[in-house]
Amino acid sequence: MIVMNKKTKVLHVLHAVGGVDVYLRLLIETINHDRFEHIIIKGINDNAKSYFTPDGLPIKVYELHIKREINLINDFKVISQVVRIFKKENPNVIHAHSAKGGIIARTASMFFKVNVLHTPHAYSYLSADNKLKRKIFLLIESFYAKRNSYLLATSKSEMERGIKDVGYKRNKVLLFNNSVLPIKIKGKDLTEMNLPKEYICTVGRPSYQKNIEMMVEVIKKVKITKPDIHLVLMGVGEYSPNKEKIIQLIKQYNLQENITLVKWMEREKILEIIAKSKLYISTSKYEGLPYSIIESLSLAKSCIVTNCDGNRDLVKDGFNGFLINNFDENAMSKKICKVLNDDFLRHKLEKHSFDLFNKEFNLEKNISKLERIYDRLKLN
Repeated sequence: MIVMNKKTKVLHVLHAVGGVDVYLRLLIETINHDRFEHIIIKGINDNAKSYFTPDGLPIKVYELHIKREINLINDFKVISQVVRIFKKENPNVIHAHSAKGGIIARTASMFFKVNVLHTPHAYSYLSADNKLKRKIFLLIESFYAKRNSYLLATSKSEMERGIKDVGYKRNKVLLFNNSVLPIKIKGKDLTEMNLPKEYICTVGRPSYQKNIEMMVEVIKKVKITKPDIHLVLMGVGEYSPNKEKIIQLIKQYNLQENITLVKWMEREKILEIIAKSKLYISTSKYEGLPYSIIESLSLAKSCIVTNCDGNRDLVKDGFNGFLINNFDENAMSKKICKVLNDDFLRHKLEKHSFDLFNKEFNLEKNISKLERIYDRLKLN
């Protein structure tokens, strides 16, 4: 008699938006579905696109009224619903994503014997705009770190913050770098965008985290020595808190001909724009491990970025780009001019970017590590 091995059932709890949604879709697209079954609990207003296995089979999804902000009454209701789903599905391991997914999943899991992996995708306390909020968010994370929770960090920076700031013990900390599959450019037609022949680019909605104000200041300074400098800024969607401020700043500095703002665009076109760019820049104050930079590495782009969590895990100063202190517009503008004026240097940085991607951030090579983590932590 042949005994078939039971699949490991992994239940994900998340807000399926932005990079968190990308993370989950890449995971599901690449993992061995003969060994792992996935179930998803997500917000009812999240990305509406369905989830499928590579064979086209639908992934089971529960949609709940998960809200980004803290709402005790609504959160308690959602946690009660999640407890019932956990009881029904009896998962072998739970994978919670971001701050709210982490709170909901780890609270509900206290009623079960199951390990919870928490992937912050950039800790929420880093986004707090005052010391009190930062302290509260950090206390919440520290509370759950002492329960049945393992940190599954997306980068070495996130891993170190989990240990030093949040208080995870090292034996409860695991690393699985954000990774992407190798990218094949399809040569989509971008003529309707009317972009110049040469440009630099970035992806990031105008917000506190992305610090696009610094980016506009940088372009203002670069324009002094390179009047034809052009930045393509992608991701300027509806949920962009600082969008109007950025638009006004561009007008104030007379940069309308030097900066193109792009709203929502399908991922394939974003990758085409990155592939045709001279280099990629980022002015973020903090990151988890940004997919846009990983994709830039896979497309062999040199990157000039701020020296913050996430960015510094992907860009090695002088190797595949340059790291700049936050708010140092002068240094960033000088490095941009340096790379644009030196083709030999730029090509060297580009080669190193592609090599680094293949070594550390290629999902085809990395997915087996996540499979081993799931197998190791399953309890039932």
